[in-house]
Amino acid sequence: MFDGQIRYCGCEYYNRNDYLIKKMRKTIKEILKIDSKIYERDFGVKQLRYYYVELAQYIRKKAKELFNFIKTAPLKEKKIFLRCFFDDEGSVYFNKNKNIRRIKGYQHNLKILKLIQKLLEDFKIESKIDSKHKEIIVSRKENLMKFHDEISFSNGVYINPERRNSIWRQKLEKREILNKVINSYKI
Repeated sequence: MFDGQIRYCGCEYYNRNDYLIKKMRKTIKEILKIDSKIYERDFGVKQLRYYYVELAQYIRKKAKELFNFIKTAPLKEKKIFLRCFFDDEGSVYFNKNKNIRRIKGYQHNLKILKLIQKLLEDFKIESKIDSKHKEIIVSRKENLMKFHDEISFSNGVYINPERRNSIWRQKLEKREILNKVINSYKI
């Protein structure tokens, strides 16, 4: 649903983050008993490929089921879903001098952005969707603090310091940056 693709002949998963690539590979191997090599792509992106027509059909069906299930799932499952989304598609922006603090999640599918917004509301976290830039934005102190306490990011999920627009220029966990944002309110 996020950093992947379902083709007719199989499925692919893309990410720059080694932790998320290894986690996905391990999960697929444990659940489906199939393995994949890690392929290097452009700009440091890694890819897992699973070319089985049956797998593509199965994953397509399960993605539809998940999309419907998650709307009414218990909060625990909603939290896991949201964390996966923000681990894959999320970023934390913090500029203390300009007093800008926000979390963004990118997704070209507006239907998924609306689902993410609804799930955040279940945690009393307000957000807005920017249709032009295909992103959901969480801002304001109370929403960022709720996100920190309820959702956050997984351990081991780092930003890419080599991106052209990276303001950090160093390898940091997304949750470290989120902690800096939260701590900035206490100063």
